[in-house]
Amino acid sequence: MANFSKSNVPQFSVEVYQNEFLPEGGREVNAIVTVTSTGGGTTGGIPLAGSTPSPAYGPGQGPDAAVVLMVDCSGSMDYPPTKMRNARDATAAAIDALREGTRFAVVAGTHVAKDVYPGDGRLAVADQQTKAEAKDALRKLSAGGGTAIGTWLRLADRLLGAAEVGIRHGILLTDGRNEHEAPEDLRAALDSCAGRFTCDARGVGTDWEVKEVTGIAAALLGTADIVADPAGLAADFTRMMENAMGKEVADVALRLWTPVGVEIRFVKQVAPTVADLTGRRTEAGPRAGDYPTGSWGDESRDYHVCVLVPEAGIGQEMLAARVSLILPDPSGAGAPQTLSQCLVRAVWTDDMVASTSINPQVAHYTGQAELAQVIQQGLDARKSGDFDGATAKLGRAVQLASASGNQDTAKLLSKVVDVVDAATGTVRLKAKVAEADEMTLETRSTKTVRVKK
Repeated sequence: MANFSKSNVPQFSVEVYQNEFLPEGGREVNAIVTVTSTGGGTTGGIPLAGSTPSPAYGPGQGPDAAVVLMVDCSGSMDYPPTKMRNARDATAAAIDALREGTRFAVVAGTHVAKDVYPGDGRLAVADQQTKAEAKDALRKLSAGGGTAIGTWLRLADRLLGAAEVGIRHGILLTDGRNEHEAPEDLRAALDSCAGRFTCDARGVGTDWEVKEVTGIAAALLGTADIVADPAGLAADFTRMMENAMGKEVADVALRLWTPVGVEIRFVKQVAPTVADLTGRRTEAGPRAGDYPTGSWGDESRDYHVCVLVPEAGIGQEMLAARVSLILPDPSGAGAPQTLSQCLVRAVWTDDMVASTSINPQVAHYTGQAELAQVIQQGLDARKSGDFDGATAKLGRAVQLASASGNQDTAKLLSKVVDVVDAATGTVRLKAKVAEADEMTLETRSTKTVRVKK
């Protein structure tokens, strides 16, 4: 891994939003932790208010990075034939967006994985010549064979693992279900790759499994999306690569330290998407644990931390948790660097107004997490034939999306249900729903909006 001096690490700031007041006997403490990074090359994630992206890197500038593009070349990519052509064009567009000096490779994925450029288990260094060579190699790709995504990821891991770089990233495109390996094989591959590189995953068309693609992105701390019309692939791949090129630092961890007697209920990312990090904790010393956040450029993200503190009397106060942003020493030999930190407090009061007030950020993101959950539950119920259950869950989703101002999700919901009254969540299931619309809603269900100012 590359070394990061303080001069080339983005500046991180951490803010905490909470109501620290608890009633007598109260134990649950909730806090929204906003992490902001400035100093990267692009505005990845949520744009910063009033921010201006840094100029694009020139040759030899910016952190070392390596990217592997995994392109589905299974037989179904020939139906229709334009799908394979669009995939080649999209991968070429992504290659054009590579920063000079970035190491990269192209993998053709079927029931086996083959590194088609540069080949022989190597990575190329992006310049005018290697980009042209890679695009020539793309023109020779043809569709045929099955789908075993775990093999693609393992090959990407081997290629990226050989590079002495700070940022390791994958981009994966599939059009079908992972039918040529067992689910546990894909799970094992994801477990093996987690923490070694990040990966954005895209499903093209409507013949792939949403939970497989979103599961890959979640495990590898990347983004997932649907490109229902293959003609939109090139623009999407360009945006993905530009975002990857804006990353400045990898392996940032959210470290949570708690005093004796404090229990951790959960740690979740809640913006720009909902992602539960609770089960991904690694121990980091006495009463401290690290939660992975992946790579950062110029961006801001929100995390929901919920802990249970011991009961205390009126007038007592305590430190409920300390949240730090940690950058491990790349060599593994030195101490990790603390980039920023904040404190979560608990204060017991007999002032009922103070102790029952819900912090706006906490309330908002509790609703956004529920929104993601009820969409998934509603769609699952619809698929299983439980139409009453689907109506109830998707009605609740419409109500939450309307109340929080999540207009993008509200629009997606309106393609699956007829909205009678958004405020009360009164809806009717549509008799006919386009498969692409249902898959888009499911894929994007975890996307959130920030608190309305």
